Amino acid sequence: MSSRVIQGQTDIELNEVGRKQAVRVAERLSREPNISAIYSSDLKRALKTAEAIASRCGLEVVTDKDLRERHVGDLQGLAFSKSPKVNPIAFEALKSAGNDQKIPGGGESRDQLNNRYKSSLQRIAEKHRGARVVVVTHYTVIKNMYKLAIPGESVSGIRNASISIFQFSEGDQWSIKLWNDQSHLKELGYYPDGGDASS
Repeated sequence: MSSRVIQGQTDIELNEVGRKQAVRVAERLSREPNISAIYSSDLKRALKTAEAIASRCGLEVVTDKDLRERHVGDLQGLAFSKSPKVNPIAFEALKSAGNDQKIPGGGESRDQLNNRYKSSLQRIAEKHRGARVVVVTHYTVIKNMYKLAIPGESVSGIRNASISIFQFSEGDQWSIKLWNDQSHLKELGYYPDGGDASS
């Protein structure tokens, strides 16, 4: 069994499983009514998924670098299990509870990540008030969106190509209407592992 890799902003392609998942989520979302726009991180693993969705929905993808996964500095591309020995300082920074703790090698703090993705979501929400929009992003962003909508609650087990529905309402309030739905992946016969520091 291969070790999980801390991908961060490493720009890797979707593998075969990822491509199958992209097809399934595209089919699912093509049946949803009144989708007005599709936004995506510009990293290939998100963008290729967004392009599959856009193709089925008859829309174009708008890319936004602010929707990228967290930059994890010197840890990017390392196996999670080996990173404490290869770069213990960076690994401790990743695990730090401090929201202002940056990761050596150009990595972001949690505060920097949160300011970045919140800025993007705010722009999208303001531009498309009252509309339904698809946003394709990464595990850490989705996890933090959950915490934004439900402060104080921990979250884990977010799956690749799952669907969550967030609602933006007056007073800049976020709420969750659907969480981590994977029903469209059942036809693949399994729920592949996905959604961790490597997503």
